[in-house]
Amino acid sequence: MQKEQQPLLEEYRLGDLKLKNRVVMASLTRGRTTNPELVPTPLMAEYYAQRASAGLILTEGVWPSKKAIGFINVPGIFTPEQVEGWKSVTDAVHAKGGKIFVQLGHTGTISHPDYFDGELPAGPSAINPQTRSFTPEGFKDTVTPREFTVAEIKETIQDYKQATLNAKNAGFDGVEIHAQIGMLIPQFLSITTNKRTDEYGGSIENRARIIFEILDALLEVWDSTRIAIKFTPVAISNVGIVVPDEFTIPTYRYIAEKLNDYNLAYLHIAGPAEALNGTVVEALQEDFFSHFRKNYHGTLMANLGFTQESGNAIIKDGIADLVSYGAYYVANPDLVERFEYHIPLAEANTDLYYTGGENGYTDYPKADYTKFASGHFGSDR
Repeated sequence: MQKEQQPLLEEYRLGDLKLKNRVVMASLTRGRTTNPELVPTPLMAEYYAQRASAGLILTEGVWPSKKAIGFINVPGIFTPEQVEGWKSVTDAVHAKGGKIFVQLGHTGTISHPDYFDGELPAGPSAINPQTRSFTPEGFKDTVTPREFTVAEIKETIQDYKQATLNAKNAGFDGVEIHAQIGMLIPQFLSITTNKRTDEYGGSIENRARIIFEILDALLEVWDSTRIAIKFTPVAISNVGIVVPDEFTIPTYRYIAEKLNDYNLAYLHIAGPAEALNGTVVEALQEDFFSHFRKNYHGTLMANLGFTQESGNAIIKDGIADLVSYGAYYVANPDLVERFEYHIPLAEANTDLYYTGGENGYTDYPKADYTKFASGHFGSDR
C-alpha cells in the first residue's frame, strides 16, 4: 500500500540542516536530573534517543548559568560536567539519525531565594511577579526580587553566549532561546514587571533590547541558522502579573519584524491556551498564527496542542512550516510513525510527569507497526 502523503511527514530544509519531517518534539520539563550537579544522565540520553524519529527534538529548558535556576531537577549547561553529560545525549540522538536543539532558559524573578542560599533572585525591576516558584521544598510564593544592574544584564547576555558555545561543543545542532510565559525575557517585555528608566525600559524598543543583544552575542559563536527563539505572546492564566496588555500586539509585531533581519533557524510561537475574547488581545483570536506569518518571513514553527489533522492543515495552508508537539511525545516516543500509519496514540500518566526515574519516562512502548502498515487504522488525535 502506498503511503499517504502528509505535509507533516515532508522533509524540510532548516538552514544547512535537512529535517526528515516537520514534526518537532517540543520542550518538556521532566524533572529527571536528580543529581545535585544537574548533569544530564544516561536515562535522559535514552529518553531523547527514543524520540529521534522527530524531524527535530527540542530539549527541556536548560539553565545557561547557575543564576538562571528556578525549578527542581532541571539540567544546566554551564559546567564542564554538564557539557559532557549532554554529549552523551546528542551522540545518542545522532546515532538514531535525529537532530536536536537545546532550549536555554532563565527564570529571572520567578525563581526563589532557596536556590541562592537565601539571596534574592534578580530581574528587570524589583517587583514581585506574584506567582509560585517550584523549590526543593515544594511550591512557594515568589518574593520581591532585586533589580538587575546594567552590568548584570550584560553578564546575563554573556551567560547565554557561553551556554551557546557549550551547546556547540556538546554536539547540539542548534539552540532555542526560551522566551515563554513568565521567564526572564517576557519579564523585560512586560510593563508590569519592567519599570526601568534606562535603555532596557520604557519604550517597546528598549524593553525588547535584551532579545536582540542576546541574539547578537550568540551570533559571535554560531551561524544564525543554528539559533532560534520561542515566545508565548498571550499567556493569561497561572502566570502571575505578566499578562497581555495594550502593548502586547505592537510589541510582538516589532519583535517579529526585527527578527526578519536575523535569518534565524526559526521563530517558534505558542498559541493561546484559552479564548481571547474580551481581552486586550482579542484581535488575535481569529487566525492567531496568521498574524505572525504576516510579519515574519522566515521559518515559522507553531505550537498549540495540535492534532495530526490540524498540524497537517496549518502546514498545507502555508501558515506554518513546522509544528511542535509536547504532551503527545510523553507517551508516544514513536509519534511520527503513529502519524504515518494512523495508529491511535497512547495516553500519558500525568502523575509521573516529574517524578524521577524511568517510570513514565522511558518505559512507554512503541507501537507494533506490522498490523497497521498494510492499511489505514485508527483516527487522528
